[in-house]
Amino acid sequence: MKEIVAVIFGLGLVCNALLFVPQAIALWRKKTDEGVSLITFGGFSILQVIGIVHGAYQHDWSLILGMSASLLTCGTVTMLTVFYRTKRLNSR
Repeated sequence: MKEIVAVIFGLGLVCNALLFVPQAIALWRKKTDEGVSLITFGGFSILQVIGIVHGAYQHDWSLILGMSASLLTCGTVTMLTVFYRTKRLNSR
């Protein structure tokens, strides 16, 4: 039963990662950071790194893989936001 819960938890984290994809696509298509909170997505990214480290210490592969997937997608939103914000501020 413990393994089943771990797998469901890992799948839940992968689904969590997928929730960031629409925001990344919107940023990419619009080529602007307007309406995106860098503090929010940067904070999510930091929490995901902490989750990965915690998963490594606990030898919890569901947590490591799920948080890594979330970091990939959320990190993409964070990096695109930084890129477009820097570009916008430098063009002033």
